Amino acid sequence: MEQKILLGTEPVGRLLFKLSVPTVIAQVINMMYNLVDRVFIGHIPGEGSLALTGVGVCMPLILLVSALAALVSSGGAPRASIYMGRNENEYAEKILGGCFTLQILVSAVFTFVLLLWNEEMLLAFGASERTVEYATAYMNIYAAGTVFVQLTLGMSAFISCQGFTKVSMCSVVIGAVLNIALDPLFIFIMGMGVKGAALATVISQFASCIWVMAFITGKRTVLRLRRSNMRLSPKVILPCIALGTAVFIMQASEGVISICFNSSLLNYGGDTAVGTMTIMTSVMMFAMLPLQGIGQGAQPVISYNYGAGNRGRVKKAFRLLITVSIIYAVLLHLAIMLVPKAFVAVFTTDRELIEFASPMMRIYFAGLALMGVQTACQLTLTALGKAVSSIIVAVVRKFVLLIPLIYILPHVMADRTMAVYMSEPAADVIAVSFTAVLFAVKFRKILKDMGQTEKLT
Repeated sequence: MEQKILLGTEPVGRLLFKLSVPTVIAQVINMMYNLVDRVFIGHIPGEGSLALTGVGVCMPLILLVSALAALVSSGGAPRASIYMGRNENEYAEKILGGCFTLQILVSAVFTFVLLLWNEEMLLAFGASERTVEYATAYMNIYAAGTVFVQLTLGMSAFISCQGFTKVSMCSVVIGAVLNIALDPLFIFIMGMGVKGAALATVISQFASCIWVMAFITGKRTVLRLRRSNMRLSPKVILPCIALGTAVFIMQASEGVISICFNSSLLNYGGDTAVGTMTIMTSVMMFAMLPLQGIGQGAQPVISYNYGAGNRGRVKKAFRLLITVSIIYAVLLHLAIMLVPKAFVAVFTTDRELIEFASPMMRIYFAGLALMGVQTACQLTLTALGKAVSSIIVAVVRKFVLLIPLIYILPHVMADRTMAVYMSEPAADVIAVSFTAVLFAVKFRKILKDMGQTEKLT
C-alpha cells in the first residue's frame, strides 16, 4: 500500500529519479556482462575467433528470446500499473498471473523450436561450416534456459511497474556477477569452451529468476503471483499482447535491420564498411540504453496516475521524461560529433578502420539528438495503454522508413556506402516528425478525457 501512495503522491521529479536510476544501471550492467561474455569467448586458446563468430551468429535468436518476453511483459506491466491506479489490484493480479502462464507457454514452444531447428536457423543467419558447430553448441545449452530468461525479464517488468526498480535492478546484478565469475571457470579451467559460456549464462539467469520469483510471490510485493490467477483469459491477455507488440517489433526487428545494413554495406563498401557498422551498432545500443531506462522508470508513474485520473501528475511526468531524454540525447550527439574517434577506438585499434569509421559515425548519428523525443513519446504511449499508436510509431520508423531507405538512397547518391549510413538519420528526421505530431494529437485528447473524468468525480 505504501508503494501505491508513493506513486500517487511523492513529488514527480524525485519519484522519476528514484525509479529511473536503478533501471538505467540495470540496463547498462546487462549490456556490460554480455560484452564481457564475448571477451572471454574471444580469448579461448586456438579457436577464439571462430568461437566468437559462431556465438555472434546466435544473437538474432537471443534477441528474439528477449523480444518474446517483451511481447508479454511490456504490455502487461503498464496495464497492471493502470489498474493499480484505479485501485483494482485484483484485476492487476489477474494480468500478472495470466502473463506468467503465457510466458511459460511461449518459453516451452520456443525452446522446442530452438532445440529442433537451431542449426538450420543459424546457417540461414550466416554461420559457416567452420563456425556452425560453435553456434549450435552454444544454442543447445542456451535454449534449455529460455524459460529462465523469459521469466526473469517478464516478471522483472511487473516488479518495476509497482515502483520496486531497485529489486528489479538486483536481479540483473545477481546474474551479471555470477556470469562473470562462472565464465572463466567453465570456459578455461574446466575446458568447456563455448558450452561453458552458455552454461554460465543459463545458471546466472536461473539465479536471477529465483530472485524475481521469490519477490513476486513474497510479502513485500503489492501485486502477488497467485495460482488462482494463472489462467489464459483472452479478455485479460489479448490487450497485453496488443500493447506489447510495439516493443516486440522494436526488439525483434533489430536482427532484420542488421542483416539489411550488412548485406548492403558488404556490396558497396566491403568488410571495412561492415566492421564500421558493427561498431556503430554497439555505440547505438549503449546510447539507447539510458533513454530506455529513463522511460521504463517513468512508466509506473505515468501508468499509475493515468489509471488514478491524476491528470496533472501524468502531464508533469511526461514533461520531465521528455526534458531529461532530450538533454541526454543532445549531449551524447555533441560528444559523438566532436570526438568520433574516441568512440571508435573503444572497439578497435585498427588504424584503417578508425580512419574510415570516424567520419561515417558523424553521418550515422546525425539524427541522434532527436531520439530523445522519439523514445519519450513512444514509451509514454505504451505507458498510457495506447497499443495501436505504439505499434504505428514502431512500424513506421523501422519498416516503412529505415529498411526501404537502406536500399533506395544508394541509387540516388554518388557515394553509395555513405548513402547506406545516411539512411539512419534520414529515417530519424521523418520518424520523429511523424511521432511528434501523432503523439501531440493523442496526448491532448487523453488529457482532455482525463479532465472530463475529474469533473465527473
